Amino acid sequence: MTIGFRVMKRKRTVPAAIVERFAALPVANVSDSMWRMTAGGARLRPYHKEGTRFAGVALTVKTRPGDNLMVHKALDMAGPGDVIVVDAGGDLTNSILGDIMTTIGKKAGIVGFVIDGAIRDVDEIRESGIGMFAAGVTHRGPYKDGPGEINVPVAIDGMIIEPGDLVIGDGDGMLCVPYAEAETVLAASEAKKAAEGREFEAIAAGTQDRAWVDKTLEARGCEFEA
Repeated sequence: MTIGFRVMKRKRTVPAAIVERFAALPVANVSDSMWRMTAGGARLRPYHKEGTRFAGVALTVKTRPGDNLMVHKALDMAGPGDVIVVDAGGDLTNSILGDIMTTIGKKAGIVGFVIDGAIRDVDEIRESGIGMFAAGVTHRGPYKDGPGEINVPVAIDGMIIEPGDLVIGDGDGMLCVPYAEAETVLAASEAKKAAEGREFEAIAAGTQDRAWVDKTLEARGCEFEA
């Protein structure tokens, strides 16, 4: 096959039972459990309805900026629980998709889109209820000529996403959990959420231990005025 213009098959996916458990976790808890070392960049902003949270399996697309031919093909390939992740180079000149493609995706059971590029029809996308992250917005439409690739590794601000990886998103941002690490990260993230739950209980009861703040300042050599 020719590198740059090809459609590949996805050979693995994170199991649905694991995806379902991730859907109940805040992205921030998962991020903390990955030592805060992984992110898709703050410029990817949520364009979905407030309160939307999604978790799904990555179907990746790499396309030239402003062209959505391969995104259309990905829509025809995608199924329930998928997240279409598009590396469009971060260019904002032309939109990669709008409400028509979003509607097609929702009909197919797609739970979210991550577009490293621009989108349009933002009001309609928000009303659709589907998860949507994008780098920006423009009314200018896309081209449909190619080239591009489907189900190849893509990179968004240094975050590598491979076909079949887990992709999650909420109001704080989106994150990829590698296929091979999904179970380990899930266990750590659920433990993190449980620990935060206990902390909120302590706050409500007025028993939270705040001594660590002064201990840390002293250990770091902070001076206090007498």
